Parts: sequence; C-alpha cells; structure tokens
Amino acid sequence: MYEVLDETAAQVILAIESGDSIRRVSQHLHTPYETVRQAVNRLEEAGYISYDDGLIIVDSRVRDAARELIAASASVSPPSIEEAYVLPQFGDWPFTFTRIDAVYVWTQGGYQVGRNPNDYPLFLAVREQDVDAWEAFFDSFDLPTAFERQPRDELNGPLQIVLEPRPSLEIEHIEGYPVIPRTEAIEYMRENYAQFQSALAMLDRMYDDLDLGVTYRETERVQT
Repeated sequence: MYEVLDETAAQVILAIESGDSIRRVSQHLHTPYETVRQAVNRLEEAGYISYDDGLIIVDSRVRDAARELIAASASVSPPSIEEAYVLPQFGDWPFTFTRIDAVYVWTQGGYQVGRNPNDYPLFLAVREQDVDAWEAFFDSFDLPTAFERQPRDELNGPLQIVLEPRPSLEIEHIEGYPVIPRTEAIEYMRENYAQFQSALAMLDRMYDDLDLGVTYRETERVQT
C-alpha cells in the first residue's frame, strides 16, 4: 500500500484541512484539479482518507508519514521557489505571507519586480508561540530561518525564511495563499513607495473598491 503515498499524494494529505473539497486542496497546492482528484481517489481507495461531505484524514499518523516523505525528498532535491510558497501550508500552525510576499499575493503574482532567484527570502508572519515549531519545521526541509534577511554569502542555497513573530494573526486568503490584510499590505507599500509605486497602481486597477490615486508609467520604474 505504501506505493500509494508518492510525493503528490503526500502533499495532498498535508494540505487537507478537515472538510476541504478537492478544489480547495488543489488551490492550496496550486496544482491542477485533475491531478489532485486522482491522488485523492488513490488515497481513498487505500484507506488513508475518506470523503464524506468533505475530505478527512483517517489516521493522523498518515500526516506524519507524509511530512517525513516530503522532508526526505527535499534533502535530495531542494525545494524550488514555487514549491517554497506551498511548503508552509504543510505545517500545523497558522501563518501569513507578509512584506513583499504579501504584495506578490495581493497582486495575484502581478508584482514580482526585484526578486533575484539566486537570493530569495520568503517573509512569513507567525504567532510568537509557534516560532520554535516553525524553526524546527523548516529545518527539517534544510531551509534556514531568521528574523531578518541574511546575506546570500552566509547561506548554502538561494532560499531563506524570514519569520516575523506576532502576538496574533489576522489572515485573509487570496487564491489559496494566507496573507496579511490588504490594508496592512498597502501601508507597507506606501512606506516603501519608490519600490512599490507600480504595485499600488496595479492594486488600484484590480480592486474596484480602492481609490489609491496612484498612477504609474513604465518609464518611472525604480530599479532595486
């Protein structure tokens, strides 16, 4: 039966929250619906999960096995940038994308200026009480964590996780990503206006209820 638990199936197990639909899991994983559906069918047939008005993990030990499989895979083949955005959803604690990653999420991937794939931090807000757990979680995937961005020459790979501890989290969801509220993201962009002027103008076009009064032309781009 263990052959059922390939990497895709393991990701599905880790992404499931009790009562989720297949479509919601596919959104969390940013994986095609049909791929997730086929994995769910295999897992249900093997008895790992059940589907009754939503997906349910039959035995919590299956999640542990799935996490070990994904961690072992990461030790052989380090996560890509795209995979790193999904990885935190395999943890057992709440988080939100913040700072430049909140801009990325709220613009639905439209703003990605100034990100160097060879030096790529992900910014996550987490609860203060969960910091140690998150550090251990990312360490299992050989991803370094810190509270401030670390210089690239001090790291073994391009990815790093910058944790921002908070007493509590206010979470919104955009296309499967947990993210800080839009008002907070806009405040961050205004504080760094030169870098995010184009992103503010993009948000103004995307959301009818905004009136940010920001205009932007390509020739005004500020390189960072």
